[in-house]
Amino acid sequence: MGDLLDILKGAAPALATAVMGPMGGMAVKAIADKLGVGGTVAEITSALQADPNLALKLKEIDTKEFEIEQTNLTERLKADMGSDSWLSKNIRPMTLMAILVGYFFFATLSAFDIETNSRYVELLGQWGMLIMSFYFGGRTLEKIIDMKGKK
Repeated sequence: MGDLLDILKGAAPALATAVMGPMGGMAVKAIADKLGVGGTVAEITSALQADPNLALKLKEIDTKEFEIEQTNLTERLKADMGSDSWLSKNIRPMTLMAILVGYFFFATLSAFDIETNSRYVELLGQWGMLIMSFYFGGRTLEKIIDMKGKK
């Protein structure tokens, strides 16, 4: 599995993340189907090592899937903003604020030497990073893709 992950990290990072995730088995099967090889990790790894063009094919698949994901995300956000529902327009900012308030609450408790479960603080920090990456990183990626599309 380590060899396959090394190849995927270099050629298709998003696919590597999918393989390492909870749906890894399905991701491996999808990769095997796209490449036209056997469905085991060993078969995919040996095929990728034998034919470097397959790694390029993975890179193309990874890029296409990323573009589809970004397009779907943009469409979902447009639909939310076009809705008459106040909640659908504000759920993401409210979620970010709630997570940040919780994170700072635990940080304040720690500042006063009140023992807190560090797992909660770590979890809230990870969620906060994820949501902030969505807000700030997602918009940056949209701008980059638009600039590349105009060239």
